[in-house]
Amino acid sequence: MAKSRKKLSLEEKIIRGLKGFADALESGEDLAERFTCRKVVLNLEPVSYSPDSVKKTRETLGLSQALFAKFIGASKNAVQAWERGDREPSPIACRFMDEIMNNPQLFRRRFADLATPTGAR
Repeated sequence: MAKSRKKLSLEEKIIRGLKGFADALESGEDLAERFTCRKVVLNLEPVSYSPDSVKKTRETLGLSQALFAKFIGASKNAVQAWERGDREPSPIACRFMDEIMNNPQLFRRRFADLATPTGAR
């Protein structure tokens, strides 16, 4: 008589995997031989943005300072200060601008998808 196999739920699979991992740790087993171990290194160090490069990034999207600020999650005053050279953009703002400059078409489309004109007649 064939033994029926119950399909495991995702939770059961996770618990079973964690128990196997815990058992391997406790036994001192070489984890790399039993489990797939990968190391991924991402080069995500943001470049620094000069006032001109901030402005170029904003203009690449064709946005005003106010819309650009809203789009990247900064204040209009912050964008103005970056473009005047009074302050440097935060590392996360630089990373976002890196992504914009790496694929401006994607971010133009993304902005267009998010934009809802108001007061237009």
